[in-house]
Amino acid sequence: MKVENLKGSAIAAANAKTLKKTEEAELKEAKNSRHEKTGEATSRNDSARIEMSREAMAMQKAKQLASPNGIDEAKVARLQKLIDEGKYHVDASALADRVVDEHLKMGT
Repeated sequence: MKVENLKGSAIAAANAKTLKKTEEAELKEAKNSRHEKTGEATSRNDSARIEMSREAMAMQKAKQLASPNGIDEAKVARLQKLIDEGKYHVDASALADRVVDEHLKMGT
């Protein structure tokens, strides 16, 4: 009886070891597949390749436009004065139209 239990234990241990190796191999393959899909390098010999989504490119453009070099200080001061005095009013309809138009340009 003890011999059978040892056999069963050895088989169970071997199966567990094989299962662990299989899971590790699948995990490694999934990781490599994910790297290929995202353009990430999978080893030091691979060249780095980056693909930016439209949203990322739009974000980059917005950051460039908002950089300190692109700010019209006089316009900011004028608008700030109007806001502080309560004289700056936004045409909600025109704003909504512009938001929709920009969203449609993005293609989403």
